[in-house]
Amino acid sequence: MPLFPVASRRRAPVGQRGGGQRGGPVEVLGVVRNLTSATRLLDVLPLLRAEDGITVSFTVNPGSTFDGGLADYLAHQRGTVLSWREATRRRFDLVVACAVNRSMRRLSRPLVVLPHGVGYNRLTRRSTGDATSSAGLSPRELLHRGRVVPDVIGLSHEEQLDRLAVSCPPALPHARVVGDPCFDRMRANLDWRDHFREPFGATGGRRLVVLNSTWGPHSLIRRHPGLPERLVRALPVDEYVVALVLHPNIWSDDTPFGVDRRLRHALDAGLRLVSPERGWQAALIAADLVVGDTGSVTFYGAGLERATLLAASGEAELDPRSPMHAFGTRAPRLDPEGDLLGQLRAAERAHRAEALRPVTGQALGLTDRSASVLQRLFYELLGERVRPPADDPRPSRYPDPTPMTGAGPTAFDVVGSVRGETVELTRHPVDPARGGARGFFAVTAEEGTRSAVAQTAEVAARRQPRGELPPERWLERRFADQPWLSVAVAALGESRHLLRLRDGTVAEAHAPRGWGAPEPVLDPVLLGAAVHVALEAGDLPERLTIRTGTTEIPVRVASGRRED
Repeated sequence: MPLFPVASRRRAPVGQRGGGQRGGPVEVLGVVRNLTSATRLLDVLPLLRAEDGITVSFTVNPGSTFDGGLADYLAHQRGTVLSWREATRRRFDLVVACAVNRSMRRLSRPLVVLPHGVGYNRLTRRSTGDATSSAGLSPRELLHRGRVVPDVIGLSHEEQLDRLAVSCPPALPHARVVGDPCFDRMRANLDWRDHFREPFGATGGRRLVVLNSTWGPHSLIRRHPGLPERLVRALPVDEYVVALVLHPNIWSDDTPFGVDRRLRHALDAGLRLVSPERGWQAALIAADLVVGDTGSVTFYGAGLERATLLAASGEAELDPRSPMHAFGTRAPRLDPEGDLLGQLRAAERAHRAEALRPVTGQALGLTDRSASVLQRLFYELLGERVRPPADDPRPSRYPDPTPMTGAGPTAFDVVGSVRGETVELTRHPVDPARGGARGFFAVTAEEGTRSAVAQTAEVAARRQPRGELPPERWLERRFADQPWLSVAVAALGESRHLLRLRDGTVAEAHAPRGWGAPEPVLDPVLLGAAVHVALEAGDLPERLTIRTGTTEIPVRVASGRRED
């Protein structure tokens, strides 16, 4: 039985529309208003299978403040992009949008509108025209001259039915609970967690912290613009990596050039920046901790049962009846000015997977069934022209994330201690704003010899196995330029390095391969720092174990010789 009477869809006769299995392709139009709605649309349109003779075109619904570059983005997806004028003049068998605006009344029917985040939560007077309706559920967006614009209003959870009944009663008969296809796809990709962690550098025991910000005056990045850099510098580089997810509206408002300028120092200190077009879902799948605000990404992180902290909260711009508002009041907090490392460690210790389920469960409905429900809905609206698939759709794997990075840290503030043959090290990127060092400085060749840090460094290392100077000559030159060094190290490979001490001793060190294991990676900076700490406690050892966090690397040092 169809969802709505055919007459209500304002469909042209089959002969005028053309297409489909009975005379031509079935034509579907995807409508976007901003990048967020575009990426969500690309999550759901693959449910309409090309093998069923369905063609898809796109158009940009004008009027959004954040629509810059949308046509180029859609063209990059190799999709057919129609002007708004052309889209409103053509007839389609189905129109799908992941945002709603009453100007969509000009499009053919049936029209399905879906949320482009976790349900409907924001109080945005500019789009809704009032201070009580959530964006997407307001009469101003859903009605034109008393008539409901969409044929189907997709809801992610049943709780939204009650709010729609209050905000726009005429639209209630058009509502359909369809779940959250984005959340379900993330859940279906959980088996790829280890694979997704590698591009973020979350290997070798490192924990991945996903820092994210929505847009607007109450967002994390507006309230605490310096937090990305502070967080990167506060966390030991061998134990944590930080990836930043910014709402696409921030990229649109600030431009990629402006975002890069704002975050340049943080990127050079080790921050990974996730593209606004793709990658944030993979980042959440890979994450150990999520730090954010009352935006959808943070909420999804809690839904995936990651340890979650709020560094900013915008309850004032949220519907007080929404689950997002409840999330903002109940989720644990992070003090951006406090001990960041201590707070993250405490959050992981205190984390209970079930703690926020009562809140997230009130927005993420029909778990693991959304794709099936949506596909059935789409094919039902297409009518008899297309036979629905016999099997439920299988969510596809997300593309590999490609986070943007900077030069990476070239100078480290190191603290170390010796316990038997084990040297325990903690490295942080050097913080120019810090009054003094935590321990001693270790620098890479890229830091040079003239910076203030290099002038007082105890360790210098070259990470490239091949350079302008051979390893022995580079070590000699480095001590000539920095006679105050304790140790200099030149890489010979990923796990073998040549080192020289202040007294002229030269030795070779390597990390032995375990039985059946791949060749280990030994950072020459880490080796130099460990040798320096060991020398402070005694002579150059023939064997030692370097421990950073929970990771241990055994090292063997060949008997060296002294160069006079």
